[in-house]
Formats: sequence, structure tokens, C-alpha cells
Amino acid sequence: MLFRVLSGEKPRCGARWAHRDRKADSMTPRVPIARSAKLVGGLLCACLLAAAGVLAQPTQPTQASTTRAAAVSAAVSSTAPDLHVSGRELLTAQGRRVVLRGVNRPGGEYACVQGRGIWDGPMDQASVTAMKSWHVNAVRVPLNEACWNDEKYVQAQYRGANYRRAVEAYVQLLNRNGIVAILDLHWTDGRYTGLHAHCPSTAEAMCQKPMPDAAQAIPFWISMARTFKANNAVIFDVFNEAFPERTTGGSEAEGWRCWLRGGSFCAGLGYRAAGMQSLVTAIRSTGARNVILLGGLRYADDLTGWLTHVPRDPDHNLAASWHLYPWNLCNVQSCWNRQVAPVIAKVPVVVGEFGVASCSDAFINPLMRWLDARSTSYLAWAWNAGWDCAAGPSLITSYGGSPTAYGAGYQSHLRSLSSRRSSPAW
Repeated sequence: MLFRVLSGEKPRCGARWAHRDRKADSMTPRVPIARSAKLVGGLLCACLLAAAGVLAQPTQPTQASTTRAAAVSAAVSSTAPDLHVSGRELLTAQGRRVVLRGVNRPGGEYACVQGRGIWDGPMDQASVTAMKSWHVNAVRVPLNEACWNDEKYVQAQYRGANYRRAVEAYVQLLNRNGIVAILDLHWTDGRYTGLHAHCPSTAEAMCQKPMPDAAQAIPFWISMARTFKANNAVIFDVFNEAFPERTTGGSEAEGWRCWLRGGSFCAGLGYRAAGMQSLVTAIRSTGARNVILLGGLRYADDLTGWLTHVPRDPDHNLAASWHLYPWNLCNVQSCWNRQVAPVIAKVPVVVGEFGVASCSDAFINPLMRWLDARSTSYLAWAWNAGWDCAAGPSLITSYGGSPTAYGAGYQSHLRSLSSRRSSPAW
């Protein structure tokens, strides 16, 4: 989401949306690595304890052993699944198809760098329980590379180890509640003063940039991958919304070359860009096999060159990310059929962001029906109670889950899907 939040100021329509557009080979299945040695150890420990109880008292199970078994069962059933790509689908380790339907939880991309904290609003069990009441099974978490990388221009209490611990804790909280976490690199370093420059006066990670910067984005993803490589209930969304075609005079061909290769293939930038291939390579160099999301051009609205420019991945574990708002160019079903459906037919597509800058659900309803018919994942923008739905896509009026009018349409849709589903979300 193009998001120019000024320090201490709530988003306004003019400030937030002024720069918005008005507008491969099939993946082979693989067996994902175990997400958590701790979980396996816990299960083995529980089994040994239960066995010891049986040997000591062979007649009837004790109340304590029954309670322990129930606790272990509950922990397993509520844990988010390990995911991998197989063809055009996301699958669990058991081979069950997964369709992600969730929300974006912004704050981690802007609050830290603005000196306002690490998050914007509560990130606790009560707030996650509210999300679950909507039948959410995935949460996308936008992040800031400067805060994670411990860059010194960020206030000390909001960067480095403090920021990383907060992100890890929130991922663990989501996963314990059966929710997949999507970690999104949203704001990055690099001075850009050209077309659609959102913060031309600074090279700091204070806004969206056309492409990620090689100097900090590659270390960010190496560190992130090392942190979560044992957890395949975490998906890596390597860059929020690229728009390199704007820096190359509107050339789609040059934009896709920049998108894939970075460096000298990216004209008009004041910094060296990291291409998507370099980010995928950096993640895989750590041994991480997590699913990786890659958005297209034009603020992730354009997927036309995705299949012909998809990076090489030794794990064949890539998915496409698509963002859609009414002001994007591909905002009608004829365009979805022409440009997006061919990608859905080849690889998993996750609509990482969609929404409306109004208090209405009219735009999202036909979109969700179209996506549901194709078993395609989607996450609405945004779960933030401090925003006005008339100024941007805000789902809630309180962190207890009270919906805006736009949010009520999304909530109703998710609940209707849940009521029709005969099997569990996983």
C-alpha cells in the first residue's frame, strides 16, 4: 500500500493516495522441512511422559495424563501449517490445499522510523482473537528494513534487537493461533527523486521506493531468512510494490528487466537496486525453503511479465503477489481474465492487498467471487482502527474487531465461506 504517513498524523485522502495509479515453469512439489524442532521435541516429550504414566499405572489413565494429551492435541490443531508450492497450489505438509484469506496489519513499516514505537496499536492475544472471529487464517505484516537492520538513524529503542524480538514474538503469536504470517519488506532505503517519488528529500526508509536497495534489502532478507528458516508457516513477501517502469520512462520491457536483475538494468535511480533474483538467491543461500511471494510492476498491479521473468528458485517455491484497488489500471473483470487468470493457471497467486478508499464493499464483492471461483488467496487492507475508512481502506473501528461498512462486507464474506466449509481451515 502506498502509504505516506506523516509523523503523528493520521492518513488523509490527499496525502495517502496522491501518487496512486488511477488506474515460468510450473512449480514441482517438495517435502518441506520441519518448522519447529521445539514442537517435535515437545510432542516426543509428551509421548514419553504419557508412556511413563501407562507403565506406572496400567489400569486407567490419570487425570494429569489425560490433560497433557488434550493440551498437546490442542496445540497441534491450533498451530499454523507448514506450506509449500505444488504447481498452482499452496499445500500443507500433509498435501491439503490451502487458500489464504486474511488481513494486512500495518504499523511495523512506519511507526519505528517515525519514532512512534514499533507497532501502531495492540499486537496482543486479544487483537488476534478478534481477527480469528472474522475467520482470518493469514496476516500480512509490513516491515521496515532500517528498523530490522539496526540502522542508526532510527531511534535506538525501536531498531535492531528490540524490533526483531517484537517481529518474532508477533509471528509466534499468529502461528500459535493457527494463522500464517506473511512478512513484507515495505519501506526501504535509497534516494529517488523521479516520477512518483514519495519522499524525494531523503534516502532513509521513510516511504515506498521503486525497487529495493541492494545495500540494505539483501542483508535484510538474509537475516530474516536465517531467523525464520525453520518455520514454513512464514511466507516471505520480498518487496511490497515495485514500480521500476516509472523510472524508465514507462517502458514495460525495461521495467521487467530491472525487476528481475536490478543493478545496471535499473535506470533513473539514485541507488543500486536489488533485483528479485538477487533477493530469492539471498534467501535460499541461508537454507530457508519458505514460500516466497513476488509482486509485479506498477505497484504490484501488473503481472503480465511475471511468468516470463520469474527468478530461478532451486526449491521451486515461488508464488505471485497481486495488489488491486479501484484506481489501478487492471480494475475490471475483463482485465483479470486477460492478465491475471493465466498466472493463476500456472502458479499460486496471493492478492497481498486489496480494498477501497471509501466506506463501501461494492468493489470487493465481485472481486472476491472471481477469486473464490479460482481458489485464489487474498488479504484485505487494512486492520488498523486508527484510520478513517473514508480516507483509505480501513476494515475496523476498534481492535476488538468492530467493522467499518467496508470491513463489514469483508467480514460477512469470510464468515459465509466458513459456514459453507465442511472441513477445517487447514
